[in-house]
Amino acid sequence: MSPTSGVTPPAPLKTPRRRRVDTARREELLAQVTDIFLAEGFTSVTVEDLTRRMRCSKSTLYAIGSTKEQLVVAAAKHFFGTEADRIEQTVADHDEPQIKITTYLEGVAQAMRRNSSAFYADMVTYPPTAEIYARNTARAAERIREMIGDGVRSGAFRATNGTFAAQVVALAIEAVQSGTLLERTGLSAAESFAELADLLFNGLRHDS
Repeated sequence: MSPTSGVTPPAPLKTPRRRRVDTARREELLAQVTDIFLAEGFTSVTVEDLTRRMRCSKSTLYAIGSTKEQLVVAAAKHFFGTEADRIEQTVADHDEPQIKITTYLEGVAQAMRRNSSAFYADMVTYPPTAEIYARNTARAAERIREMIGDGVRSGAFRATNGTFAAQVVALAIEAVQSGTLLERTGLSAAESFAELADLLFNGLRHDS
């Protein structure tokens, strides 16, 4: 259609204005949002609360996400991503399979201690964050299976015990993620991972 046809083009859709921020500033903002959500949960915290406490404008927050839902998802991904990197760096400092596994699980326990009960409850009941949690839980189970497999191949673990332990750990981690193990034991997720680390340390040794 020609420009002279007399038809007025539709007005552009309005989208939230975003203030340009550099990568370092964005990471700083995301870390602040994550810390607030981890401490207090995210259901009761509004965008206005965040801007007031972080002393920034809504347009600045839009560099992370243009809605509260996007902020929540970004914070959950940031938490699990940064903690996974930290844990893997710590594990990389060790060579012995036994120590690698317990270091990994103790690292997961330490990460989960950052979760307040409010955040954990919000996370597992909000589908987008529950999915993020489930994906990371599945990855944790897979990492433990990989490390146990390495231990079996190196001769540090007995093959039968190693295979069985890998399956038990996977089931335990899944039970923590689903809440079943927490309900039946009264432990928190962090306490459960710490107990699992101790159980493996005493149960997988070749001389046990």
